[in-house]
Amino acid sequence: MRATAALLLTVGLLIAPAVQLAPAAGAAPGGFGSSDSGSSSGSVKPGGPVDPGGPGGPVDPGNPGGPVTGNLRGPLSTSGRYIVDASGNRVKLKSGNWHGSSGTWNGSGDDDDPANNNAGEVGHRAPLGLDRVPMETIIHDFKALGLNSIRLPFSNQMIDDSRPVQGLTANPGLNGLTPLQVFDNAVHALTGAGLAVILNNHTTSSKWCCGLDGNEFWNSGQSTDEWVNDWVFLAERYKNDPGVVGADLRNEVRRTTWHDPNWGWGDNQDWEAASELAGNRILKDANPNLLIMIEGLNWQGIPSDLFPHERPILKPVRTISTTLVRSHKLVYAAHFYGFIGPNHTGASGMGETKDPRFRDMSREDQFRAMDELAGYVATTPDQHFTAPVWISEFGIGKGAEGKDKDWFPNMVDYLIDRDLDFAYWPIVGFQKDDKGNDWGLLRYDTDGSRRSVFDADDWRGPHVRRLLSAGGMTGQTDPVRSWSMLYGQHRDDNASLRAADDWDPGARKLACPDDQRMVGIASGGKRGLCTDATEGDLWRPGTEATVVTKEQVTTDWATGFTKYQCSEGQFMIGYSLRGDAMSAILCAPGRIPLAGAGRTLWDDHQDTRPASGEGGDYAHNFRKAQCDADEYAAGIAFSHNDRRGGHPDALYCRSLR
Repeated sequence: MRATAALLLTVGLLIAPAVQLAPAAGAAPGGFGSSDSGSSSGSVKPGGPVDPGGPGGPVDPGNPGGPVTGNLRGPLSTSGRYIVDASGNRVKLKSGNWHGSSGTWNGSGDDDDPANNNAGEVGHRAPLGLDRVPMETIIHDFKALGLNSIRLPFSNQMIDDSRPVQGLTANPGLNGLTPLQVFDNAVHALTGAGLAVILNNHTTSSKWCCGLDGNEFWNSGQSTDEWVNDWVFLAERYKNDPGVVGADLRNEVRRTTWHDPNWGWGDNQDWEAASELAGNRILKDANPNLLIMIEGLNWQGIPSDLFPHERPILKPVRTISTTLVRSHKLVYAAHFYGFIGPNHTGASGMGETKDPRFRDMSREDQFRAMDELAGYVATTPDQHFTAPVWISEFGIGKGAEGKDKDWFPNMVDYLIDRDLDFAYWPIVGFQKDDKGNDWGLLRYDTDGSRRSVFDADDWRGPHVRRLLSAGGMTGQTDPVRSWSMLYGQHRDDNASLRAADDWDPGARKLACPDDQRMVGIASGGKRGLCTDATEGDLWRPGTEATVVTKEQVTTDWATGFTKYQCSEGQFMIGYSLRGDAMSAILCAPGRIPLAGAGRTLWDDHQDTRPASGEGGDYAHNFRKAQCDADEYAAGIAFSHNDRRGGHPDALYCRSLR
């Protein structure tokens, strides 16, 4: 009864995160809320792909002539922990957040009344500041800061909102357009000025994030299918603009009133499954060139000292990583602020727990915590989870004092030391005689006058300047091996575009991306490991995959067991199960002769894996068999005798040369 009363008290009173003047839309995460608002479903989306140079295209951005940044264009890809351009040169995202199109309205009253908008800043359902400064001036100022890319938040409601935008007095040509059309203009003005754009689905409804706002999940106020279709629509819309380089799938996925998001459970709250679905649809059906940015879990649990609660962020990625249908397109993302912590929502007063905030920690503990929550994904090489990490929100106000002010230099040091990509929150804010929301790097008065983080009286300036000027790794990246985990516990994980979608009807299927081969299996859990090590893309062009459902061997490499083996000259790219029992293997012809010496690796009693640990723990808590990096998997052996249940018990590995 006491626990029930505490739960009701927590749900009723302790849910709201701290109200901050300017932290991220969602910078006081971990709150939970009702899912009762969203975009109008089923409406017809306006228009098709936007031609950035065609009639009815964007406002002319002028010639910003930014002295610091050049032009950043896609397609971008990843190489291990780094983002790279088409020539293999490292591209470090030095981004800022230009919010507004996802909403500044607090959710009640007149949305044009400053009193009803976060920090009194009315965005007019458009990127902030367009009522005060011409768009080309704002973008010129972005470039002058030294930014090379912009995270551009939007709401799903924005896409269907037919109410004309008004109030953009400094950009009168935008008044009367829909929010989506204004967004079009912003996108192409940015890319026309040489700034790359990462689209960010911030909220479902057009209002300020976060807490119990109805925007906690990707499917809050809308279905998962509606959310995915909106992403396909926008990715298709901007596919002809090479400056649109990424899709940041959802902002700060967090607890609702009654439900936690999870990573890999296979239900309607599984963020890993939803993000993989959306990412694959974007890459297959809309734009294969985009980077797919996936944020971790922002909050789980009831924020009370009486109940378990945490901010997992990217911790679950260590054992369940995402594999997309196109390799080298995945970037993970995380948010850090001084007033939140690994187990602290950022709330003050009612709803606050006794857990430390980042600002309460020593520098050493801050670094350790951020490594555990996110940084390890980038800094741990040669694993299935290794990928770039983009700290897509962090920031602080000019008026910060004490521990907050001490935290920010440490945060900057961390980003520089770990050489991580980043996006400051926010770039744009409002000010009157230097009063008001002081988090923005650029703050504009109604007359267009500007205060900048680089003004002499802004203590943040030297830290922002050294962050933006920090070099890190530059030039050509060293060649690295790719490892990809397959996770078929709750669904098919068919990452091949060349193989048939349903290559073994009725079975649970796992298949590698087309430029990788299978090298690892597990005794249970429906897991697999793929790689491009040693030989890169091994699949011969113009050939098809073959499904093997009966024994065919050239030598008895697992006596007493049924053996499914690829034909000579072919290699394994997948396998399938019915329940936990073997059903088939999937093979592809090699582009080089494949007839090397073979050996049998067993997983029926223990792991049989390379001592180096290469590829990582792709089947946590299950026994694994894994070929060496200079081998390929050619077959799987299993038995239904002795209560073995048909599990994959042995892997046949053959030398690539």
